[in-house]
Amino acid sequence: MFKHILAPTDGSKLSLKAIDLAINIAKESGASLTALAVMPSYPMVYGGEGYMLQTMTPGDWDNAMKKQAANHLDIVEKHAKAKNVAIEKVTVLNDEPYSGIIATAKKKKCDVIVMASHGRGGISALLLGSVTMKVLAHSKVPVLVCR
Repeated sequence: MFKHILAPTDGSKLSLKAIDLAINIAKESGASLTALAVMPSYPMVYGGEGYMLQTMTPGDWDNAMKKQAANHLDIVEKHAKAKNVAIEKVTVLNDEPYSGIIATAKKKKCDVIVMASHGRGGISALLLGSVTMKVLAHSKVPVLVCR
């Protein structure tokens, strides 16, 4: 059925539900599984007359994002090991998570993306956007959405 599954995570409870589904599918179909965390780059915040506000140094930001991504992926690895499913953990830097997900699916030659949707609708979806909706709109790889 599937040979290579990409399972992006943002560390939320809902993404963990999708991860568990991806793990089960990988176990049943004998597919390889890649867990993905997408890190944003250092945000530049400007305030008045070109003055840049820094709440954190770029190095501190990078370290914090790497630590957060590693924590999310370690949780995925723990769930996968409990089901005897091997995973590859991947972290990418991309300010647009949907773009990082699609690029990784293409690079790793995945044949399905299993991800969560927070189910925002109406004004909330319009204002906040939806990574899942963007992946669905732009991906050439099939996407299985878990709610």
